[in-house]
Amino acid sequence: MFVGEFHVISTGQQSNEQLIEIITHIHSYVDAIHLREKKKTAKELTELLSVLITKGVPVEKLIINDRVDVAVVCGAAGVQLAYHSLNVKTVKEHFPSLHVGCSVHSLEEAQEAERDGADYCLYGHIFSTDCKPGLTPRGISELEKIIKQTRIPVVAIGGIKPDNVEYVLQAGAKGIAVMSGVFLADNPVAAARTYASILRNWRGKHESQRL
Repeated sequence: MFVGEFHVISTGQQSNEQLIEIITHIHSYVDAIHLREKKKTAKELTELLSVLITKGVPVEKLIINDRVDVAVVCGAAGVQLAYHSLNVKTVKEHFPSLHVGCSVHSLEEAQEAERDGADYCLYGHIFSTDCKPGLTPRGISELEKIIKQTRIPVVAIGGIKPDNVEYVLQAGAKGIAVMSGVFLADNPVAAARTYASILRNWRGKHESQRL
């Protein structure tokens, strides 16, 4: 069940060595690892994926940003599509087993992603974040609006910190996505553990309420 999922997204600011070191140590705490490496070629991404898989990172947790070709060839769990990517519907038609997420920034985009067959959408930025300097965050109320008017799971992104995780979950988000909060943390493993603990407690409360 898609409740309290923990997605981490690479920042594109680190070397392969740093990425491999971090991912091999945090993968057991997260549900999905997005490789958002816009500057890497398909060959470089494929080589990075090969090393991660060889080192024991579960392929079913790996999601590739934009590059459908790399995701398919490497057997990754899914692909994260953006406005400049291939259309969700086209990807699902050709690769029905691929888990397809769509990055959205409005209700209209979220509803379009749903109509096209996306498995979930990534919506934000919810809170202020250094990744989006000078841009007004969309906030909890907009997040709630999207959740209420779409049927696919919504994962919240943007400025998600341990002290505000429960706000987005209470709003109805099915999960959180964190970039710099893990990958650029002084101690990425400790950061991942902290988020994972909060989400595990949330899942526990959610399950107990259903019984």
